[in-house]
Amino acid sequence: MASPQLQKVIDLLSGRPPPREQTLAEYRAGLEKLTAGFPVASDVAVEPVNAGGVPAHWIATAEAAPERVVYFLHGGAYVRGSVNSHRELVSRIARAAGARALVIDYRLAPEHPYPAALEDALAAWRWLLATGTDPARTVIAGDSAGGGLTLATLVALREADTPMPAAGVLLSPWTDLSQSGQSVPDNAACDPFLDRDYLNLMAGRYLNGADPRTPLASPLFAELHGLPPLLIQVGSTEVLLDDATRAAEKAQAAGCEVTLETWPGMVHVWHLFASMLPEGEQAIARIGAWVRRRLGD
Repeated sequence: MASPQLQKVIDLLSGRPPPREQTLAEYRAGLEKLTAGFPVASDVAVEPVNAGGVPAHWIATAEAAPERVVYFLHGGAYVRGSVNSHRELVSRIARAAGARALVIDYRLAPEHPYPAALEDALAAWRWLLATGTDPARTVIAGDSAGGGLTLATLVALREADTPMPAAGVLLSPWTDLSQSGQSVPDNAACDPFLDRDYLNLMAGRYLNGADPRTPLASPLFAELHGLPPLLIQVGSTEVLLDDATRAAEKAQAAGCEVTLETWPGMVHVWHLFASMLPEGEQAIARIGAWVRRRLGD
């Protein structure tokens, strides 16, 4: 049974104005305002860095093992989100994993449509390798659009024969920009965060005329062989439920080791609300334990 705090999260999300009724600046500011209510803990160190031409922040606590790295790609439908909006979430994941985390400010659409976000994700990864980061002690992770971008980045690294991280973590990933999953209509009435109109609007801004089934924009349609182990977490009430489950099924069929966790009653990227939602804390703890097993504790 979901915790009583979940209803507070649902009420918080349900009270937001629709994206079509906001300017782009207002829409972006809305996420920053929402997440500003979740400040990082006092012992979290944040260091700005230029990651191969991509603005980024290193985030760590004192107990982090410097050789372990979580490379994080934030969500926001490719149109909003930043190191600021996701700093607290990333700090929690880094703490749970006993690792340092690098979160990047990839370029956003519509000013910078596909493939700008992917280009930045690859550039920052190459920078990590050039600075001596061991890919075998690194995990790539992302939420929502960042989860889809995580999967696309792994596919692009495989195609370029570039060393890949040891594992990937996808939180409520958006892997299908064509919105073909059956959960899009089926869960429309119970998802307070997303709906088809929202997803189509944001996909259009990102794709800028590209086919929504382009594999490196919608990695559900990519070949998923040769990828490292994946952990995928998704809420049962999300319209993107099938984006996660179909990606897991396809990756498993291609020979990838996949751990799929479907959390009953959880909303899209419930991890963002870990400071007020017990299930957010619990999911992040599971991520941390999984990452530690993959990277060596």
